[in-house]
Amino acid sequence: MNTTFSVYLQLGLEHILDLAGYDHILFVVALAASYTLAEWRHLLVLVTAFTLGHSLTLALATLDMVRVNSDLVEMLIPLTILATALLNIGETLWDRRLRQEGAESQRGWRAKYLLAAGFGLIHGLGFSNFLRAVLGGEESILAPLFAFNIGLELGQIVILAVVLLLAEVTTRATALTRSAWGLMVSVLVVLLTLTILF
Repeated sequence: MNTTFSVYLQLGLEHILDLAGYDHILFVVALAASYTLAEWRHLLVLVTAFTLGHSLTLALATLDMVRVNSDLVEMLIPLTILATALLNIGETLWDRRLRQEGAESQRGWRAKYLLAAGFGLIHGLGFSNFLRAVLGGEESILAPLFAFNIGLELGQIVILAVVLLLAEVTTRATALTRSAWGLMVSVLVVLLTLTILF
């Protein structure tokens, strides 16, 4: 049991951190782009909404309770990344009212939570395609499913930590403001996502 758990935990961690399949990394980077280290609590709640969404569909699809065309899922994932980055850009350029003294309005936060959870549903379907392929002849898939999901979450935390630390170092060492950092990272995410789509 422990061996199976650790194998699938490692698979989940490696899957999300795999630079060859960087679409999930880009999404987490897009989520974190507008935040700094001091705002980690806000970001953690946002990422939890994403986690709840993808955990649900990862479980349902892996248990074969939901089936969705994998080509459709693979097309939708980059669209979620693009939408998240474009929302960051729009918020930075045109909707600064959502930020007042570093705190976003309750309405803006609710919309972000719902969006992150909805996008999580799509990403969970993408994770499940991989997990179903590697499960093979496992007698019970509940323990591997749980371990894989924990691995994904640990990977997300690693990505968030890197982005937040990079934001902190960059904004302290340069003249870049938090808004400029978020805008720059979001534009980069848009450009990289366009290479996935086209």
